[in-house]
Amino acid sequence: MSNTRFDPSSADGRWQRAWDDAGTFTADSDSEKPKSYILEMFPYPSGRIHMGHVRNYTMGDVLARYKKMRGHEVLHPMGWDAFGMPAENAAMEKKVHPGAWTRSNIEGMKAQLKRIGFALDWTREFATCDPEYYGHEQSLFIDMYTAGLVYRKSSEVNWDPVDMTVLANEQVIDGKGWRSGAEVEKRKLDQWFLKITDFAEDLLGGLGELEDWPEKVRLMQENWIGKSSGLEFSFELSNGEKLPVYTTRPDTIFGASFCAIAADHPIAQSAAGQSADAAAFIEECKRGGTTAAELETAEKLGFDTGITAKHPFTGQAMPVFIANFVLMDYGTGAVMGVPGHDQRDFEFATKYGQPITRVVASDIAQADAPMGDEAEAGDGVIVNSDFLDAMSVEDAKAEVIKRAEDGGWGKGTTVWRLRDWGISRQRYWGTPIPFIHCDTCGVVPVPKDQLPVTLPDDVDFETPGNPLERHATWKHVDCPTCGGKATRETDTLDTFTNSSWYFLRFASQPADKPFDAEEIAKWLPVQHYIGGVEHAILHLLYARFWTRALAHIGKLDVKEPFAALFTQGMVTHETYSLGDGSWLSPDEVRKDGQDWVTIEDGAPVAAGRVVKMSKSKKNVVDPDNIIDEYGADAVRWFMLSDSPPERDLPWSASGIEGCARFVQRLWRLFDSYDETATGEDKALARKAHQAIVAVADDIEALGFNKAVARIYELTGAAEKAQPSEARNFAIRAVLHLVSPMMPHLAEEAYAKLGHDSLIADAAWPDHDPAMLIEDEVTIAIQHMGKLRDTITAPKGAPKDTLEALALASEKVQRSVDGAEIRKVIVVPDRLVNIVT
Repeated sequence: MSNTRFDPSSADGRWQRAWDDAGTFTADSDSEKPKSYILEMFPYPSGRIHMGHVRNYTMGDVLARYKKMRGHEVLHPMGWDAFGMPAENAAMEKKVHPGAWTRSNIEGMKAQLKRIGFALDWTREFATCDPEYYGHEQSLFIDMYTAGLVYRKSSEVNWDPVDMTVLANEQVIDGKGWRSGAEVEKRKLDQWFLKITDFAEDLLGGLGELEDWPEKVRLMQENWIGKSSGLEFSFELSNGEKLPVYTTRPDTIFGASFCAIAADHPIAQSAAGQSADAAAFIEECKRGGTTAAELETAEKLGFDTGITAKHPFTGQAMPVFIANFVLMDYGTGAVMGVPGHDQRDFEFATKYGQPITRVVASDIAQADAPMGDEAEAGDGVIVNSDFLDAMSVEDAKAEVIKRAEDGGWGKGTTVWRLRDWGISRQRYWGTPIPFIHCDTCGVVPVPKDQLPVTLPDDVDFETPGNPLERHATWKHVDCPTCGGKATRETDTLDTFTNSSWYFLRFASQPADKPFDAEEIAKWLPVQHYIGGVEHAILHLLYARFWTRALAHIGKLDVKEPFAALFTQGMVTHETYSLGDGSWLSPDEVRKDGQDWVTIEDGAPVAAGRVVKMSKSKKNVVDPDNIIDEYGADAVRWFMLSDSPPERDLPWSASGIEGCARFVQRLWRLFDSYDETATGEDKALARKAHQAIVAVADDIEALGFNKAVARIYELTGAAEKAQPSEARNFAIRAVLHLVSPMMPHLAEEAYAKLGHDSLIADAAWPDHDPAMLIEDEVTIAIQHMGKLRDTITAPKGAPKDTLEALALASEKVQRSVDGAEIRKVIVVPDRLVNIVT
C-alpha cells in the first residue's frame, strides 16, 4: 500500500459502481443459505433525505452487511411510500402534477441514498404510486370485501373544509386540521371501513409473542386496542326512554351522581331539536378536540337536558348532561359519572355542583373521610355502598354484575377501544377504491381483469376538493353487472393501506398477483424492522392487521409480519433564531466569541434548544454537503458512534471531524500491514480474537456504539504494537470488523492488500475459542494501600509467587525504601498489598 491519504471523493463512487456491477446485494430467493430479511421503514419522497434517514438506514445496512458476512442470504430492499397529501399540496402550491413532483423527489433521494453506499437490493424497488403496485392492492381489497372484511356505512367524520378531506382524530389538533389549520367540522359521510375489530383479540394476544419488540411499543398498541371488561346496563329515564351505558367500574355504582352523553348521542340530538341552547352547546362541542388526550386536558363542559336517570339500586334521580368529554364511538356514547373516583367526573361535578361521594377507601375506617381536591383512583375496599360495603374492588365488581344479570337489567361484557378502520379519503393522490356505484345493482367491485383502476393524469387542483369527484369523464363508467350507466367510487384509500403490505411485495413480485405465498414463506417474518417510534401504533397495528387478514382469507401462512422491531432515536441539532422569531439554518450562522451571529451581516442570533432536526425549524444538516466534505464512511461512523442507537444523537461539527480523522487513522493502520513480519504478541492476538466475538455480539444486539468502542480499542492496540504475525492478524480483523460500517474504506484497503474480490463478499473472520480465555491477569501492587505498580502473572498463580513478584518490583522497592515488611496481603488474581 502507498502511504497516502484515503480519498473518499474517488473511492466512494468507484466501490458503489463495483457493487452494482457485481449485483452484490441482489437477494436470491432460491438460495440454500439461511435467510435474513432486514428492513427499514421506507421513506416518503419529500424531496431530500435527512440525517434521521441516514441514521436509520445505516443501522439496517450494518446489520445487512454483517449477516451477509455470516453466510446468510440477505433481503435488504428499498422503495417509496409515495401517496399522500404533501404531493397534492405541492401540486397546488407549485403548479405541478403530484406524480411529477413525486417522481422527481424519488430520483433525487435515490441518488442521495446511493452516495452513502447502502447495501440495498435496488432490483426490488417500487413506489406505492406505481399502478403495478396499487393495482395489486386493489385486488387484495376486493378479496377482503368478498370475505366480508370490508363494508360501507354512513359515519360521522372530522371534515377539513380547506383541504376538503376526512381527518383521523390524530390529525385534528386543538380542533383544527393538522395541515390547513382550519376549524374542523363534523359531517356524516358514506365511508369504507376495514373490519380490524374482528381481529382485536388476536392482535392483542399476539403482542405477548413479540418478545423482540420494545416493551413501550407493545404497551402503546395494547392501550390503543384497549380491551376492558365491565358492566353494560340501561338507566330508566324520566322521559320514558332507556339510556345504555358501559362502565369498567361497576363496583363504584353507588358513587354515581349524574349521567353524561356525547354531543352526537340520539338523546342529545333530540334535545337540540327542542332547545336552541342545547343545539348551540352541541355545536360548541363539535369545535373542540377529538382525541382522547385533548378531551382529558380540556375544560369539562356540560348542558343539563332536564332529563333524569333512575339509579338501579337506590332509585335516586340523577341529571343527564350533554358533555364535551364523552365520545360516541367509545362504549355506548354515555357514561355514569362517579366523581369520587374518576378525575374527569370530579372536575365536571365540581363545576356543576353534583354530589361527590367516597365509595372506595383504603380501609373501612376511612368511610367518612372527606374527599380531597381530586378524585381518588386507588384500590381498597368498598364503603358507603349498601350490600357492597367491606368487599374488595374485584369482589364488588363481580357482585354488581351478578345482580344486574339476575335482575335482567344488565350484563357483564367486554368492550374495545379499537374501532374499525375508516379508510376513505376524499383526495386524488391515493389508491382509487376499486368499486362502482350503480342505481340498479348497488355497489359492485371492479372486475379484476380491469385492474388497476388508474388515476387520471388530467386533473385540476385550482379548485379545493377531490379532483376525482369533479373530473369530466373519469368517474363515468358502465356497470360491469348490468351494463347500465354508473359511476366510479371517487374516494381513495388511506395511505396507511399502502404501507400495510409493502414488505410482502418486497419479498415476492410476480406480475400476475400481489405475491406468491411460497416465496413469502421463505423470507417472512421480517427478522429486523427498524424505524421511528412515531409509527408505534397506527402503521405497525395496520400492518399486523393486514397480514392477519390476508392469512385469514388464505393468501398467507404468516400472521406476524415483524419478528423483531427496533425504534431508533432522532438526530438532533441546536436551533437558531433572529429577534423576530424567524429560524436560521446552521450554515447561516457563526460563532463570534461566546455569541452567535449571522454570517451575512453579523446580526445577533439566539441559540435555542437541541431538538429533532426539522425543516420547520431549519436546524437540518444536508447529508450531501457532509459527504462532499468528509466522505460517506465518516458520516456512517458518526451515526453509529457515541449514543446508544435507541437514544437521540446530537449532531456536532467536531464529532463528524473526529470521525473523518479516524477514517484516516484506519487507512494508516492498514497501510502499515507488513506481510513479512514474524514473531508473536499473545496479548494482541487475544484482544483481536475477543474483538471478533464481541463486535459480532454487539451488532447482533444492535449495540452499534459498543461495537464502535471495541474497534477503537483494537485499533489503538494494533497501532502501538510492534510488527508481528499477531499484529497483522489484528489489522486484518479490524479491516473485516469495520467493513459493514465503513464499506468504501474497507474495499479500498482490501484491494490494496492484494485481494481481487470484494470484502462485501468476504466472510466474518474466524476466532479461536481458546484465545478467548484469559490465562494471564493484571495484578495491582500496593504499598500501604497505595498503588505503586502493576504486574502480569499467570491466572491462578499461588500467593507465594505473587508475593515474590511484587517484592521484586523496582517501584515497590523504592517505595518501601528498606523499611521492615510486617505483612503481605495477597488477593489471588487481583492485588498484593505490602504493609510496613
